[in-house]
Amino acid sequence: MREEDGYAVIQTEGYLNGPRGESLAEAAQNLMQKGYTKFVINLVETKLINSIGISILIEIIELLEERDGTLNFCGLTSTIERTFRMMALAKHAGIFPDEAAAIAALES
Repeated sequence: MREEDGYAVIQTEGYLNGPRGESLAEAAQNLMQKGYTKFVINLVETKLINSIGISILIEIIELLEERDGTLNFCGLTSTIERTFRMMALAKHAGIFPDEAAAIAALES
C-alpha cells in the first residue's frame, strides 16, 4: 500500500480469495477513513481471483461510489480482465495496462 498526494495505490499478491480479499478491503477502508477517494489497485502479482475476491472488490467500488470516489485497476491478466468486463466491474472502475496509466487517469 502506498499513499501519494491525492490518491493511494494498493498492490495485491497471490490468489485474491477470502482472507486476502478481507485484507484488501481493510486496507481500502483504512485509506478511506484517512480521506482518500482515488485508488489504484494493482493486480500484477495476482493471477487468480475467486468469487469472494470479486465480491470484495465490488464492495470497495460501492464504498468509493458513496464518496464520489474513483477506482482504477491495472496489471490484470487477460482472464481477470475478461471476468471484470463480463461482470460489469469495468463500468464502475477503470482498467489500465499499467500503474502509470491508471495513475494518470486519476489525475486528469
